[in-house]
Amino acid sequence: MAKSKLRDFAEFFLIFLVLYFLVQFSLKLFFPQYFGGEKNGVTGVTISMQDATVKNGHHPVVIIKNGTEEALVLEDKCPMPPFDVYKDEKKLETTETAMPCVALTGVEPGGREVYELSPWKYSLFSELGEYKLVIPDINGAEVETSVDFKIHEAGPITRAFRAFITKPFLNLLVLIASVMPGYSLGIAIIILTILVKLVLFIPTQHGLEGQKKLQAVQPQLDALKRKYKGDPQKLQQETMRIWKENKVNPLQSCLPILIQFPILIGLFFVIRDGSVLELSRHLLYGPHQDLSWTFGTNFFGLNLLEPSKILMPPLLAGSQFAQMKLSFAIAKKKKDKSGKKETQSAQEMQQKMMMYGLPLMIGFFALQFPAAVSLYWGVSTFFAIGQQVVVNRRDLR
Repeated sequence: MAKSKLRDFAEFFLIFLVLYFLVQFSLKLFFPQYFGGEKNGVTGVTISMQDATVKNGHHPVVIIKNGTEEALVLEDKCPMPPFDVYKDEKKLETTETAMPCVALTGVEPGGREVYELSPWKYSLFSELGEYKLVIPDINGAEVETSVDFKIHEAGPITRAFRAFITKPFLNLLVLIASVMPGYSLGIAIIILTILVKLVLFIPTQHGLEGQKKLQAVQPQLDALKRKYKGDPQKLQQETMRIWKENKVNPLQSCLPILIQFPILIGLFFVIRDGSVLELSRHLLYGPHQDLSWTFGTNFFGLNLLEPSKILMPPLLAGSQFAQMKLSFAIAKKKKDKSGKKETQSAQEMQQKMMMYGLPLMIGFFALQFPAAVSLYWGVSTFFAIGQQVVVNRRDLR
């Protein structure tokens, strides 16, 4: 018994590690602004782009590293960025900024600074093409360093995603906020999230009911795997028989989730990137182009544009754990009624990994993302908990 528990723990720990490093790799790949991790050891002053090819509608992000033993001193050029900007060998100038210019006057010895060029998104970087950024006369010496990057047109998938998901959601968020006291971003996020969850209620319900049916017959399927271990054809036949007898459709549990996934992802990006209206002009419909207000980002003491380090991480981790526990409740009841203590199946190990690993990772993400994203995730999770409770209480036979 002790050896079995030790083996189960080792398997769980191994799966958790694999999932953790896979998620870390994915986050650094897709969200480098939050989960960057460039290696040190740089000598001299270097300037690089977070992304050398910037999609139209996004803004460039610069990374400056000072690998010298003396501070890098930069000139305050506001309302221009701290670099000279060239396009097609022509030096660009502007006095217009979408947001207030924040001066970058230096980088400490051995330091690293990430500088977003978002204030000049619609003035200096509104056109497609090749650009060059130059830091001239470093520390008064006739030395300069530069980096090239390109702004390219968004592809057809991105354009379709923006047209049918991002733009409608963002403009609906603006419309809701426009009638809220203080143009509250927090209340608008809650209302928008609930509206989206209501629209997705029926496909989500079908998916949850499919999961419940699959969990209910899982002990029978595990028994079949042991009985017909060396006969895959017979195993497939008996599995189909059990599915038919219990009216189980495997696609019922995954297809509705796949349908709603792009919508939920789109809502995530709207709340993450659209909370600053000054940088979302390209996504706003005509009536919202010249708003006289901006979102009220203070919500019960939280700045929704900054990560919440204390409240949101444990709240999201706890609610996610509750949701996962409810989603696996049917399979646990079946096992408890049998009264048998058997070696854990691969599916049970996956369930444990999801139940304990996913909430921890969600809590970790909450430390990195703006509180607006955490608020959206929390409302969505609490709605899902209520829906799961309803499904668990229903008799689907």
